[in-house]
Amino acid sequence: MGGGAGLRAGRVARAVGAGANAVRHGRVPGRYYEARIAYDMEKLIGIEVSDPGDGLPVIAEAAPDAESGRGLAIVDAFAEAWGVRERVVGKTVWARLRL
Repeated sequence: MGGGAGLRAGRVARAVGAGANAVRHGRVPGRYYEARIAYDMEKLIGIEVSDPGDGLPVIAEAAPDAESGRGLAIVDAFAEAWGVRERVVGKTVWARLRL
């Protein structure tokens, strides 16, 4: 892969990882979650993860040796935009990443 393709692949990998992280931390046993990934053919990836969990996510400061706690900070660093939409039950965290 060339430099550009490698950079794009890394961004896609971070996007997918962020979605997986949201599922891991927002999942409620016995309840469903929904993950959506879309590509608009204009170099923009949209990711949405909906879960029935209570509370809204916040950017946390993880200890240097912590194995978790950086997910939303990574999304904030790499996303062109991101946010949270409340639902009747739970929430949807969304992000848009430019390739």
